[in-house]
Amino acid sequence: MTADPFHLAWFTSFNSPAWRSAWGGETGTEWMTGEYFVDMARSLERAGFDFMMFEDSTMVSEALGGTSEMDLKHGLHSPKMDPLPLLPLLAAATKHMGFIATASTSFYPPFILARTMATLDHLTRGRIGWNVVTSSEDIAGKNYGMDSLPEHDERYDRADEFVDVVEQLWDSWEPGAIVMNQETGHYADHTKVHPINFEGKYHKVRGPLNMPAGPQGHPVLCQAGGSPRGREFSSAHANAIVTALPTVDKMKAYRADIRERAARQGRNPDDIKVMYLVQPIIGETEAEARAKFHQIYGMDDPMQIEQTLGVISAVTEIDFFQFPLDEEMPEGVTTNGHQSILDDFIQRNRGKTLRESLSERARLGPELVGTAESVADQMDSMMEEVGGDGFLIRAETGLSHNRRYIDEISSGLAPVLRRRGLIRSSYDHALFKDNLLAF
Repeated sequence: MTADPFHLAWFTSFNSPAWRSAWGGETGTEWMTGEYFVDMARSLERAGFDFMMFEDSTMVSEALGGTSEMDLKHGLHSPKMDPLPLLPLLAAATKHMGFIATASTSFYPPFILARTMATLDHLTRGRIGWNVVTSSEDIAGKNYGMDSLPEHDERYDRADEFVDVVEQLWDSWEPGAIVMNQETGHYADHTKVHPINFEGKYHKVRGPLNMPAGPQGHPVLCQAGGSPRGREFSSAHANAIVTALPTVDKMKAYRADIRERAARQGRNPDDIKVMYLVQPIIGETEAEARAKFHQIYGMDDPMQIEQTLGVISAVTEIDFFQFPLDEEMPEGVTTNGHQSILDDFIQRNRGKTLRESLSERARLGPELVGTAESVADQMDSMMEEVGGDGFLIRAETGLSHNRRYIDEISSGLAPVLRRRGLIRSSYDHALFKDNLLAF
């Protein structure tokens, strides 16, 4: 069984890698210079990755236990640096792959976001993307003068309008507006630069943007909508969608739903690449891989339990310390945070204790464990059944996000996938979006 070629990308954050692992080295401080991620980008481009995606948040979470202790102890959401300035460094160190950074429609003004992304698109010669998030943590909103964030679905209503404004700003300079006519002295033709005079329910922007759009025009848009409202937003705007689903059946159903929604909104479903989060665990033997899997996800380490509880508490804004580890999660828990993450966690783990549930929560996606050859078999089979579009590799921040794991993927797994024709062997276009949409 051989699937059609699929995309391979990496999901990460601009924060500390696995500094306490045996292979952490000096990465606990080195990451702040960006050098760790520059090395990472070079390795991934050699391996044929399409892009790196950087999630982001601007909070020091107090969701677990009501204080910042767990968040800062494990470096979960802080310290975390802004990934936007990192992208030009990564692009300068590579030649082809794309780089996506997160920016929130709840916190950025549309004009500044449009200008920043257009600037980055120029600086990288057309190799950036924007991960569109609405944010879900009230504690982050307080950093921007908000007592609380708007209700979940309203955040997406605002985001729909926000993206509309930003795209109009990118289009406010017509192609050919820069003429550089030495005879007349005109650098730009004012008849090809237009105010947008946007006035909506949430935003009011005159425009035009005070610079032309970058080489891509509209950079790649990425999103991670899981709720019904989030899926509607993603299918309307995204070129790439990030999702974490535990089984092939759910992966297949999610992609079918996104494609149906996209077609209903007048889009070509093939213009949306659904990327599934996974963490392949590679060993030279199956037994070695299984031992590594247990070390990462076995929850024998109390600090791993704290870390996993800290992550899910922060994204759902629910203090998981209130639930006994050796009892099942109660029904009826609600949140204004990430609804789809909470709902999936509860539904997936019915009949299990919270302690038993944490391993799957940390893993997020389907289990991929074995030698490079056997994991390639599993990925091939999975994509053949799902129908596309690719995998987004992630590493467990506390234990496996280190240079050793990156090399296991880029020098171990990726060459096997390439020999089978499952991932790209070349970058045939200059622009990130064109490579992403090539298959």
